[in-house]
Amino acid sequence: MNGRMMSLVVATFWLLNQEAEAANAVRGEAEPIPAISKAVQVQIAPAVELLEEVVNINSGTMNHAGVRKVGEVFDRELTAIGFKTAWHSMESVNRAGHLFAEYGHGGVCQLLIGHLDTVFEKDSPFQRYSRDGNIAVGPGVNDMKGGDVVIVSALKVLKEIGALQQGRYIVALIGDEEKSGQPKSVSRHHLIEAAKECDVALGFEYAAGLNAATIARRGSSGWMLEVDGVRAHSSRIFSDQVGSGAIFEAARILSTFHNQLSGERYLTFNPGVIIGGTEIDYDPAQNAGRVFGKTNVVAQTLRVQGGLRTLSRSQELAARARMREITSQDNLPQTTARISFTDGYPPMAPTAGNLALLEMLSEASEDLGYGAVTAYDPGLRGAADVSFVAEYVDAIDGIGAEGQGAHALNEQIDLSTLPLLIERAALLMYRIARQDAWPKNSH
Repeated sequence: MNGRMMSLVVATFWLLNQEAEAANAVRGEAEPIPAISKAVQVQIAPAVELLEEVVNINSGTMNHAGVRKVGEVFDRELTAIGFKTAWHSMESVNRAGHLFAEYGHGGVCQLLIGHLDTVFEKDSPFQRYSRDGNIAVGPGVNDMKGGDVVIVSALKVLKEIGALQQGRYIVALIGDEEKSGQPKSVSRHHLIEAAKECDVALGFEYAAGLNAATIARRGSSGWMLEVDGVRAHSSRIFSDQVGSGAIFEAARILSTFHNQLSGERYLTFNPGVIIGGTEIDYDPAQNAGRVFGKTNVVAQTLRVQGGLRTLSRSQELAARARMREITSQDNLPQTTARISFTDGYPPMAPTAGNLALLEMLSEASEDLGYGAVTAYDPGLRGAADVSFVAEYVDAIDGIGAEGQGAHALNEQIDLSTLPLLIERAALLMYRIARQDAWPKNSH
């Protein structure tokens, strides 16, 4: 082969290699960080418009029509980029329902979790979106319609750069996160089933900070303390026949809870409602009741409704066992007491798999120039829907909108952080999708 022919062959191979690299970048097979960053900039204006549209639709949990309407907006957005959507009605548990959307087939499956409802019902004075510079204020603007917008926008970015088809995604936009329907075996059935199909879960609840994410959340369950004593004239209190009465016994139990259990890390228990006297009528579902009592009558009956938060299932079971023991032992004279527990949001324990996801997020953030991301203190966060899936998949949460005042009448979002959040989410999802497999036992 002469020199000219050799040069032509080399040039041909170089050209083919360049074309292959370009094609790979379009298909998402190479790290397309510049392409992601460019696509994000295109998505910012539509993202802000979408946020305003959904915030201006009241979707308090019990406003079923409003929740469905917000679901229809996100259905429109997800359908436009090729997702197959389904609405799962939850009227059987007196809730609106959930929007689920799926895209792709094989490979690592990512479950992207958001919610459609807010704490602001139709009678709330806080109803409309407003904006002053980069600060937008409105009901649910960061908890969590802003997070929902981050999900949709990141998927649009992956679609734009030709990388969406390389992964599998299930989007779960829950319609009753703020006030979940009972039983949760019904209201969270579709979310749990989706988790069983997936490998990882990304929760887009509002961020605790741009450089913090959640790899553990405490679970939230309920307890009811019921105490009974002997009704009699107060002049006979502490006698052998009358004893101490229901209120003193409840005070003993609650004080012992506080003295013996309050020092354990990540364990908290709160007696939120107490009602006691001669006669009571208490409705736990409404957290309200009626009471009658007199200062010259020993209290006969009392109820305390409370909440329990723990970081792990084992911590929850141990706390319940200790509370039962305190309730049933050493009762004051002529009193009886019993305590019962109701399951709520399960705990999301910190795991090696969750930490691996955090490290991937942190690397993506650093590669984009936004700095490292660390684990947020689980003692400072409440329960969330990601907790229901943590038993089945590795998970991370708190990567949604950045703002302040969640659940307050001045809830706000910092719109200047949207490009960062969308870009970082898109790169994280891109990298997860390109894993050969996800170790199913890592969590």
